[in-house]
Amino acid sequence: MLPVQLGLPLDPQQYIPPLVSAVVTVVLFVVAFVAIYLLGKYFMTRAVRGSLQHRDFDDTLIDLAVSTTVVVTAVVAVALAATIAGAGVVLSAFAVLAGALALAVGFAAQDLIANFVAGVFIIQDEPFTVGDWIEWDGNGGVVREVQLRVTKLDTFDNQLVTVPNSDLASAAVINNVANERRRVSVGFGIGYEDDIEQARDAIIDEGSRIDGVLSDPAPAAPVTSLGDSAVVLDGRIWIDPDESGYGAVRAQFVEGVKERFDAEGIDMPYPNTELSGEIEVTNVGSTEGITGD
Repeated sequence: MLPVQLGLPLDPQQYIPPLVSAVVTVVLFVVAFVAIYLLGKYFMTRAVRGSLQHRDFDDTLIDLAVSTTVVVTAVVAVALAATIAGAGVVLSAFAVLAGALALAVGFAAQDLIANFVAGVFIIQDEPFTVGDWIEWDGNGGVVREVQLRVTKLDTFDNQLVTVPNSDLASAAVINNVANERRRVSVGFGIGYEDDIEQARDAIIDEGSRIDGVLSDPAPAAPVTSLGDSAVVLDGRIWIDPDESGYGAVRAQFVEGVKERFDAEGIDMPYPNTELSGEIEVTNVGSTEGITGD
């Protein structure tokens, strides 16, 4: 029952010490938090940014590291301020709750975390950059944007492909434009009766005429195989992938050699199979006695 109902005198003075204690605790917590947070943020962010810039890290990773540092500083400031203000019990309960939430989120977001970590390594290691033509697991495209979770690419049919970074980080990625020179190889088959040197000269000459083809290494056309119906010469020319498109150069190469072979009478035989021996046809049945209704 209330003191008034019991007939006891109400003394306001008895509530002043607990109230003063609570106010002091709150003020002490706020002052300690603001001081620790501002000082920690100022010094820690400058240290992290300067250290990563000195090591030539990507700006995206630097900004991410700085943002993470600010969050960590705030959490540490809360913990230290609560300790200074004497709220250790509250801090312990908060720590237990935060640990349980972190564990639950970790299990629920495994794929997200894996893609995020893979994105960090892709941005830092730079196996490819924006504008590169890459291939992986039978797929390919030109990189449009590299994000921390996914990589966006444009296919040659002008389709947008969004790929999780973990898929690219775990696959064998071919970067077709990473080096200064790239070879364009096309196999040309000629008849067994045709002159190999004549065909080789035609292939090399047509390859040399294409704009963007390098003179060093020089175009070549070695015999690479003897097929069932053709002698195969591998036409090889080199280009600078930053200056010339692989697909366009290859198409010109194929068309030019085909027209040159036609003009010089060099055969490009179709695959064929020759059968030898005899075929005997036997009448296995007689039509006598067969009547229709």
